[in-house]
Amino acid sequence: MIIEATGEDYASLLRGLAPRHYRLADTPIAPPEILQMLADLAARIGEAFAPASWLIVEEGELVGLCSVKAVNGDVIDIGYGIAPSRWNRGIAGRAIGKVVTWAHSAPGIAAITAETTPDNFASQRLLKRNGFRQIGKRVDEEDGPVLCWRCTTS
Repeated sequence: MIIEATGEDYASLLRGLAPRHYRLADTPIAPPEILQMLADLAARIGEAFAPASWLIVEEGELVGLCSVKAVNGDVIDIGYGIAPSRWNRGIAGRAIGKVVTWAHSAPGIAAITAETTPDNFASQRLLKRNGFRQIGKRVDEEDGPVLCWRCTTS
């Protein structure tokens, strides 16, 4: 399940606490500096676009996050992460499927984009299963080579 994240949710995570009534996975979703970057990103994107971020919840446990990284006209760029102890359970695929379903009915969104590293085969498979097609490659300043993906929603 995906639930729109709030600033309070990020504040809880940054304090090492579970937001709302959820439990935290036994491994962190991301280190504190990444959580802070995501909180700042959600606040900035949220000024003009909503939702800007989602909590990924499975059976009452907060296991990941999905964020809008950029809005370019009618295209949103997303990123996502799952607590390592919850990898390989299909959680990210289900969450991204829900984001794609939401985008199909959201006015003004024509496509979703995402990026993966060339060796992240699990993420590549989940994007393909959710209607994404690889549209190119580029070199990111921080991540190095990445594959670029796009899912048309309108």
